[in-house]
Amino acid sequence: MEELRYPEAKLAPPEVVIATEAPPPSLVDRYFTRWYKADVKGKPCEDHCILQHSNRICVITLARSHPVLQSGKTIKSISYQISNNCSRLENKVSGKFKRGAQFLTELAPLCKIYCSDGEEYTISSCVRGRLMEVNENILHQPSLLQEKPSTEGYIAVVLPKFEESKSVTEGLLTQQQYEEVVVKRTNATATTP
Repeated sequence: MEELRYPEAKLAPPEVVIATEAPPPSLVDRYFTRWYKADVKGKPCEDHCILQHSNRICVITLARSHPVLQSGKTIKSISYQISNNCSRLENKVSGKFKRGAQFLTELAPLCKIYCSDGEEYTISSCVRGRLMEVNENILHQPSLLQEKPSTEGYIAVVLPKFEESKSVTEGLLTQQQYEEVVVKRTNATATTP
């Protein structure tokens, strides 16, 4: 009689189901599109990553395959002094129309990275536009460039012209195309005796 009144009393305990959801996308993955420039200025493996926001701002970073991000490299110093007459640190931007910003071409150098093994790497803009800011934090803490290249270790922020904002990605690789280049490069070095 008791069983009829309370049928749930005979039910098996509920099963515990652990959901294996994918982690939420990072801030960079959520709001930025990744574009890549492989072998900048013909130098093998010197790849750059351009994070393009929907408001057309581009954040210039190093791609994960860049030699500076490979194991064993130690950054000795970083310099935004491009030549005797040009320092990216002297870039002063003001006002709505971004007056005073230095104009950059695709191949314009942004900074130089000096490693403890004597290697020197010049990081280029990869996009045409106005230089909004450079990351002065990496001057004092170069390890940020290696530890957090897409966030706190960015190199510079560039604002393309409005009329060029759609064409700024011409000549750049998508994430998938870049990964194919890296795989081909890895296979080529693996098969070379």
